[in-house]
Amino acid sequence: MKNFFKIFLASLLALFIFSIIGFVLLIGMASGLSKEEQKTVAPNSVLVIDIAENFPEQTKSDAVTELLNKKKGKVPSLSELIALIHHAKTDSTIKGIYIKCQQNPNGYASSEEIRIALLDFKKSNKFIIAYGETITQKGYWIANVADQIFAHPQGGLEWSGFSYETMFLKGLLDKLEIQPQVFYAGKFKSATEPFRYTEMSPANKLQTSVWLNGVYSSFIQGASAQRNINADTLKAWSDEGKIQNANDALNHHLLDGLYYDDQVKKIMAKKLHIAKAEDIAFTGINDYASAVAIRGSGSGKIAVIFADGDIVMGKNEKDAIASDDYRALLQKLRNDKTIDAVVLRVNSPGGSALASDIIWREIDLLKKEKPVVVSMGNLAASGGYYISCNADSIYAEANTITGSIGVFSVVPNLGNFMKNKLGITFDRVKTSTYADAPSTTRALNATEQRFMQAGVDSIYYAFKSRVAQGRKKNVEFIDSIAQGRVWIGADAIKVGLVDRIGDLNDAIASAAKMAHLKGYGLKSYPENKSFLEDLLGGYEDKVKTKAIQEEIGVDQWQALQQIKSIKQMMGQPQTRMPIFVVNHP
Repeated sequence: MKNFFKIFLASLLALFIFSIIGFVLLIGMASGLSKEEQKTVAPNSVLVIDIAENFPEQTKSDAVTELLNKKKGKVPSLSELIALIHHAKTDSTIKGIYIKCQQNPNGYASSEEIRIALLDFKKSNKFIIAYGETITQKGYWIANVADQIFAHPQGGLEWSGFSYETMFLKGLLDKLEIQPQVFYAGKFKSATEPFRYTEMSPANKLQTSVWLNGVYSSFIQGASAQRNINADTLKAWSDEGKIQNANDALNHHLLDGLYYDDQVKKIMAKKLHIAKAEDIAFTGINDYASAVAIRGSGSGKIAVIFADGDIVMGKNEKDAIASDDYRALLQKLRNDKTIDAVVLRVNSPGGSALASDIIWREIDLLKKEKPVVVSMGNLAASGGYYISCNADSIYAEANTITGSIGVFSVVPNLGNFMKNKLGITFDRVKTSTYADAPSTTRALNATEQRFMQAGVDSIYYAFKSRVAQGRKKNVEFIDSIAQGRVWIGADAIKVGLVDRIGDLNDAIASAAKMAHLKGYGLKSYPENKSFLEDLLGGYEDKVKTKAIQEEIGVDQWQALQQIKSIKQMMGQPQTRMPIFVVNHP
């Protein structure tokens, strides 16, 4: 027995020591990774921008990715990318930009921001070359600013126009005997149409046609200006299916040549007066971000708050705008005397009506203490517009999707599905008439339906009133442009929902002017966690998420998230954009 205890205690001690050593090694490795390696930019470099990267609104720490893929480096945020392009314009070590333009997952407004920055870069007389084996239309959206655009000889350029597709669930719900009890305010509010119809309503088709053609027109006008081809001609080529392969694109002057990757690099080498293409100093945008310091200077300070994702109740929701978190953050900035102005960067399709109102209230209080300017990204619609409408000034891109001022609520009746498909029945005892309302296991009666619709109508009136107050209009006028209708930024200006077309930097400059700042630094919120905090917090969940994404694919993962969104909205009034959208640009 003595030997047993000796062996047991020795084993336990060894296990404890090895655990401590392993933990120390992990911390040491993490600490080493957390200290970003300082990059340098070689003379005569070519800056490489791969627009297949999805540039986020805010760079967030991701310890798991950094541990698994140390070489990749952090992808800069959209605003950082814009700043880096502006910096490269006057950086003597950068002689040109190489755009990899095969794919472009970035939104229409984001793409336009990148495009405008590249057009400004061209004023430096440095070259821009774009190349993709095959180039999508969204890839071409950015690529057409280049001095020369090349594709693979066996590749091509997509030129087919834009489309918008929505999945409708009514037929499925009918087969399952699930009754979606829908309550909404706004004839254009299309978020619930997948539950009510098998195709788009005339009103929804109208508004979708207007904004989609507006975005398409922006794409065509940009290509027309850069390629010196009549806009109507470009549209006709799409309508007639003229561009079917790489040679078609070349013959119609949408491309400047059909080359392999090595041949394109030889063209760049010639521009750089270098004998061998292998000697070109390519600098990736991720490395460039870590090599140059782009910071504001001056005694003033502007807070930039990123509101990116669905608007939800609660706190500590990853990739969402959680009401408790943003209320606390806005209160903190309101009381922080070192913050001179606030810019709220909104990229959201909306979500919970109550959470939106909570955040709206904090913006209302904040603007009484210091200037508040909103910068809209790809989406600032429904709840995203709710939290934006009360700012001192609102900036949007021409292709920002905004408006969608409307409300809806869905209460599914699963009673028949449970009984007829699964053999499950329910019974109840209650103390009051409406104690179990709303219920998902029975149909709402006429009175309960009236209560639900009255609640939706009340929230809709409050929404319109908030907009009327912020935009200094009467409620009747707001109602005429509301009704759940979606607008693009260029049209939103005309109806008074937006003040100016501009990007985040324009909004920051406006906030500085309002606060009378000559010089200022920027502070981004929500603040990123340190590398170790991010690594030790939720490590298991992050690994699990990444494993599922890799196994089922990004598209299927997004579909799962959409199903999760449906679950979250059930029974709760929503100010949200439509879901189940597939774009084919």
